[in-house]
Amino acid sequence: MNSEEFLKLAEKQKPKKHAFLHSILAFLCGGIIGLLGQLEYNLLIKYGQLDQKSSLTLVSITFIFISVFLTFLGAYKKLGQIFGAGLFIPITGFANSMASAAIEYKSEGPIFGLGSKMFSLAGSVVVYGILAAFFYALIYFLLMKLGIVYAVI
Repeated sequence: MNSEEFLKLAEKQKPKKHAFLHSILAFLCGGIIGLLGQLEYNLLIKYGQLDQKSSLTLVSITFIFISVFLTFLGAYKKLGQIFGAGLFIPITGFANSMASAAIEYKSEGPIFGLGSKMFSLAGSVVVYGILAAFFYALIYFLLMKLGIVYAVI
């Protein structure tokens, strides 16, 4: 078997990608996460007698807890393979990246394991999130000074 025949055989054995199906599943998962978050928010406002800010904080904490718990059980990885970006784009993905690194490196100790490796996946998200927020704020400030947009209070 020469290399050309091997490449043809390998191409036949490669798993097929179902981009449309994965897009639909990601969309549905993201929508369900949003729907559940809104449902929890509405229940907290109506029956929990909480203000808007406290309710939003509690919704975020709930989704972070669920994500970390599913990561601990090993279910988040399986769900992530099915739902893709619909599961890891919201705050659940950030919580999963921190929890999975913490679980993986806990044997190396609290300093060299948990402390240094926990942000190995999530660190770039934090850095580029801060940079993006800075540039958005700078653009908004300049547009305000030019009178194109007005301050929102």
